[in-house]
Order: sequence, then C-alpha cells, then structure tokens
Amino acid sequence: MELGLRGKVALVAAASRGLGRAVAEELASEGVSLILCARTENLLEDVCCEIRERKDVSVLGVPTDLSKTEDIERLISEALKHFGQIDILVTNAGGPPAATFENLSRDDWMQATALLLDSVLDLTRLVLPGMKERRWGRILNITSIAAKQSVENLILSNSLRAAVTGFAKTLADEVAAFGVTVNNIMPGYTRTERVEQLALTIAAKEGIEPAEALTRWTAEIPMRRLGEPSEFAALAAFLVSERAGYITGSSVAADGGWLRSLV
Repeated sequence: MELGLRGKVALVAAASRGLGRAVAEELASEGVSLILCARTENLLEDVCCEIRERKDVSVLGVPTDLSKTEDIERLISEALKHFGQIDILVTNAGGPPAATFENLSRDDWMQATALLLDSVLDLTRLVLPGMKERRWGRILNITSIAAKQSVENLILSNSLRAAVTGFAKTLADEVAAFGVTVNNIMPGYTRTERVEQLALTIAAKEGIEPAEALTRWTAEIPMRRLGEPSEFAALAAFLVSERAGYITGSSVAADGGWLRSLV
C-alpha cells in the first residue's frame, strides 16, 4: 500500500530504542525525513547513523530531556532550522516507574506529569501552528493500554496516559477542519526494554523469576505472545499517513486482544 509519506518530515520522540526507534525505522522505510530525540546523546547518534545508512533518508538527532520545556523548545528550533517544517509529530516518552499510590511522593507525580503529559502539550504547542498553516498534519501520541484499562502497579501511567487521551480527543475536534489529525496508539505488552524492566520489578517484589511474570502476561493475551515493535510501528505509520486522513480523535490498540472493552 502506498502511504503517501515520501518527502514528509516527522519528529519522533524518545527514538533511541524500543517503540520510538521502531516507528522511526518504519517511517524511514516510507521515505520520511526524520528528527529524532532522546536523552542519551551517543546512543541517539548511533541510531541516527544506522537509519541514515540503511534507509538512505535525512536524519537529524537532537539530544533532549522531554521533561524540560526549554529542551523541547530547542529541539523544535533546531528541527525547523534544518528542515523548515514538521509534518508529523509522534510523541513518546519512557514509562514512569511501577508503584502504588502510597509509595509515591508529590515529586514523583510532578516528574511523571512533566514527562508524560507536559511534553505532549509542549511539543504540540510548537508544531501545530505550522500544520494548520499548511492545512496538513499528523499528531500521534504513543500512550498505553493503561489509558483504557488500568494496569496493576502502574498508577502513574494509568492516570497520565488517560489525561493525554482526553487532551488528544478534544484537540482533534478543534483542528480537524485544518486537515490535521490527532490520534493515540496504545501498545500492549510488546517485546521492549520497558516490558523487560517491568518484569524485573515485579519479580523482585514477588520473589519470582522475571520469566514467570512474562509468562503470566502472555497468558492474558489472546494471541498468547508479546507483540513485536515492528508490528506496532506498521500501525503507527498507517495512522500518520495520507491514507488515514479521515481517522482522528481515535485511540487504537496494538495489544494482541488484551483489552476487554467492546469499543
């Protein structure tokens, strides 16, 4: 399927590993120029070099702490200076620590809010005017199945992913007439470093092996396996494509059937 993405420019946040990297690679395969950001500079540069060489597209890497507004402002400034415009925004951030409410301080909540919610607001605020002016744009937020069905021990993610969902749904209505779509993509249990770390955390808490935690999650998934980052990335590429121009305000799951709700 021709997605109509060749020649577009996309900013993919937290793209040095996991789902962000998978999305970046998929978009590069479609001929999209990329702005990638992550906190670890050497890892980010390695990823940028690898994508440039394998996909033959232009890639700009900008080290960024997404919890800091000044870093995001610098990121967008450098991106616009280099490419002139941003057609596609894929927001993403590393998941907050697993914990229950009574084990979290106010500072924990503030840090998680800055990373998961404020970063989405800041990125959107800075790229949306250009999209509206060109009357074409795609905003895709990588959230979590936790936005729709709470996950045990993930109260930070459950709460803040839901906040992003409410923001995106409302914004989608506000900008639809300008040819800008706003959607969320909700990964389920996918074979990433994040899921491996959650398994380690649960294993330490319950005195079990990490493999046992992974087996437990797999048993809850109708497909009886974890998702692959490439499967998630294929859906993301479609949602930011020309072909998905009539899809907005939606939260789409890539979860192997884990969610139990009807809609």
